Amino acid sequence: MPDIKQLAEMLNELDDLLTRCMRCGMCQAQCPVFAKTGKEADVTRGKLALISGLSREILKDPAQVQDKLNRCLLCGTCEANCPSGVKVTDIFLRARAILNGYLGLSRTQKLVFRSLLTHPGLMNKLISMGALFQGLLSKQADQVIGTSCARFNTPLIKDRHFKKLAARALHRQVPSMDTPAGSSELRVAFFPGCVVDKIFPEVGLAALKILKHHQVGIYMPSGQFCCGIPSLSAGESDSFSRLVSKNVKLFSAAKWDYLLTPCATCTATIRKLWPVYHKESLGRVITNNIMDVSQFLVDILGVMPDKNNGEKTSVFYHDPCHLRNTLQVTAQPRAVLSAGGKYSVVEPPNGASCCGSGGSFNLKHYQLSQDIGRQKARDIASTGAPVAATSCPACMLQLADMLSKEKISIPVKHLLELYAESL
Repeated sequence: MPDIKQLAEMLNELDDLLTRCMRCGMCQAQCPVFAKTGKEADVTRGKLALISGLSREILKDPAQVQDKLNRCLLCGTCEANCPSGVKVTDIFLRARAILNGYLGLSRTQKLVFRSLLTHPGLMNKLISMGALFQGLLSKQADQVIGTSCARFNTPLIKDRHFKKLAARALHRQVPSMDTPAGSSELRVAFFPGCVVDKIFPEVGLAALKILKHHQVGIYMPSGQFCCGIPSLSAGESDSFSRLVSKNVKLFSAAKWDYLLTPCATCTATIRKLWPVYHKESLGRVITNNIMDVSQFLVDILGVMPDKNNGEKTSVFYHDPCHLRNTLQVTAQPRAVLSAGGKYSVVEPPNGASCCGSGGSFNLKHYQLSQDIGRQKARDIASTGAPVAATSCPACMLQLADMLSKEKISIPVKHLLELYAESL
């Protein structure tokens, strides 16, 4: 726990970041949470007003302040559209770190952030055991989407329709890889991320197939750690730095041109948050060379949309918030989707919007997450597209849950899976 002097310094840094906010309320029109609740405390402006008095509020009722700050998806939509350029995500992450330092972690949080995430071998063993016995506790919900639901109501799962843990995680199918560059003369480091590794290994396999097809060398070291976003979002900055240090050591052991991930959240975390919140040098990991796989395929390899006007299957594409808002990557995923000649992209009827996942937000505020996500499911159905695609495994989980609960049997795929089919 930080001492009083350290907390005071953190609060002063926070005050400096808050000075740009003019309380104009533009964020009201952007916030998906406010759109559902209509509460000023749920919109960015309301939270910033709360944070501006954090030194007072933290002494009155710190638990209530923490709960209000956690009612944020960290989707970045407000920041991307703020006319004053307020660094909202930075402010919220720092405020959560201050509150975590003041309140401390629960036993469950200590177990997850300090024991499991920082010891992937132990976590992998526990998850492998869970994969063996999950069938006893779950039943099929939607065969087309591939979702299940709990046989018995539990506080964590509740009435979710979820994707099961993979029978064989990616790290078991492909423990590591170290291949030279082919005709592309490029070699990449590959960071699949936790959700791809343990729930959607088919996405990781599709990415590897695509890179091999384009004659790209691959360095994928074994024993990779979480990118750290769960720890950072919870305000646990020390665990975050430990995870970054361990990953930097792994990826600094070889030469490569770009580090790629098939996860929008991992990409945004490594590129934007590692340099800001990690306490040590990133060594040879250059953040400008961190890319989403689709961005690498289009911007570096020159993959182009198919110009053939023949019959194609329509695909609804959902923009992950971390790609759209944080990295401004929107055209590249669509280009990759249409590059194989089999698919045409259908846009959301009301424009791009958050699916309501938000990582830990989904765990703490599932009803709100569900209210936002079900509207997204109905938007998908309204287009008539037989397939939904996205670039983020967390969004895949949310879309699958919401479509399944709405009884809309439309499969959810990662765009790399669809592109890999055409190769």
